[in-house]
Amino acid sequence: MRAATTIEVFDQAAARRPDEHAVIFPGQRATYESLRQSSLRTARSLRALGIGRGDLVGVLMAAEMHNVQTLLAIWRLGAIPVPINPRFKPSELRFVVEHSGMSLLLADETGLPLARQTELTCPLEAVDGEALRTGAERVAQGEVEDLTASLTAQDECLLLYTSGTTANPKGAVHTHSSLVCEGRNVSEHLGLTPQDIFWSPLPMFHCGGFCTMMAAWHNASTFCHAGAFDAGVTLDQLERERCTFAFPAFETIWLAVLDHPSYAERDLSALRVVVNVGVPERLRGMQERMPGVVQISSFGSTESCGFMCMGSVDDPLEMRCGTSGRPLPGMEIRIIDPETGREMPPGEPGEALLRGVTRFSHYHRDPEYTSQAIDAEGWFHSGDLLTKDQEGRVSFIGRLKDALKVGGENVSAAEIENYLAGHPAVKIVQVVAAPDARLIEVPCAFVELAPGASASEQELIDHCLGQIATFKVPRYVRFVTEWPLSGTKVQKFRLRERIAQELQSAGITEAPRLSSAGRV
Repeated sequence: MRAATTIEVFDQAAARRPDEHAVIFPGQRATYESLRQSSLRTARSLRALGIGRGDLVGVLMAAEMHNVQTLLAIWRLGAIPVPINPRFKPSELRFVVEHSGMSLLLADETGLPLARQTELTCPLEAVDGEALRTGAERVAQGEVEDLTASLTAQDECLLLYTSGTTANPKGAVHTHSSLVCEGRNVSEHLGLTPQDIFWSPLPMFHCGGFCTMMAAWHNASTFCHAGAFDAGVTLDQLERERCTFAFPAFETIWLAVLDHPSYAERDLSALRVVVNVGVPERLRGMQERMPGVVQISSFGSTESCGFMCMGSVDDPLEMRCGTSGRPLPGMEIRIIDPETGREMPPGEPGEALLRGVTRFSHYHRDPEYTSQAIDAEGWFHSGDLLTKDQEGRVSFIGRLKDALKVGGENVSAAEIENYLAGHPAVKIVQVVAAPDARLIEVPCAFVELAPGASASEQELIDHCLGQIATFKVPRYVRFVTEWPLSGTKVQKFRLRERIAQELQSAGITEAPRLSSAGRV
């Protein structure tokens, strides 16, 4: 049996349930049939602009209905969407436009100001709330249908630039097959039915937005998106739409929902499963605050098309909070010593290697980096530190590059974050390396306090002293109310820059010395 393409999955769902909602945004909704028809009109408009098979098309838009309509239209032509973060600065947009070699950039009223500030190397087309319609009358629908029919599952389908937690992002290329398999895996693992409504706030330039959407369409259920995330609007949406599954993913998002003043009054009884990502202490705390819902965790990346591993609703609490579950069907994971390549025994941390049906194809226009990242046997070397238990469940430890080297000792930032997250005043914590003349680098914790809570730098340091190894204890604590975000991920490199600049300006070259009794 021939593997399906993304458009075949959507059109099959539209044939099954034409009058049911395919997509819901705040204030916007579209049935499968109405979205099919509008995406065909948009495809004809794009074809009139010369877009066809293999062309790259930038999508610089808010998370609204015309975004999804445009994505479907691009896929119908055999072209490849390049979703772009509207919060980019001109230099970042210029990099993506030039590096991708896109043929056209589409921007709505959210993206147009950025596009017009940027020196572009491709044509720019403005898209209104109804998506692109100009020129549709010049192209026969049959021309679009012929292009759609010629698609194969192995054709390139999506170019996602990594979220920029390092320097210039890399463009991960996915095929129709990887998106379709991801949707099938998630839908079947969670047990979605056509009556389910799957909610997500993850941006439509993020793999999390695409994998949730494809999971909903796999069995003709409804994809419900938060739009521009606002905790109050989200609670309205979860309650009104009777959402049954949710993938908030990041604690910066879900804690805002749980901490909203109206949360306790809301009827979220339809919600059955929430998929989150975070340190065990934080996951336990969030599970306690929603006892009627089963929370599971997951592990994945842009390169795995979103979910690579996922917990099971049948697992006991500690497994759901302490692990990210097992690999989804058709995916494999190995944990190795990154220096020797030796397979690590259960429970021992190492670099995660991934391969299988949802692994990305390659990095766009970067064969050298692709060959470094994907070995001859097809394993993607993720740079993530994980452990795997006897039953195959994985636990995220941190990033290889997120590890600190404190006086020669390897320290996981995630380990320190997990311990600090247990302090009642701490809402969110991110640990980065601060430069140090004596120890090379030391931990610095950036902390957002819980609503109404207070804590001092010394109090949080004292919380760690005597409880974790002294070399792991943060030497600096900085309080923040806003995080530098790239989509939904905290940009740790900006936090590292912030503390380094602060210390340099203050003439501080060496951190205070610590003992189990306090600072020395």
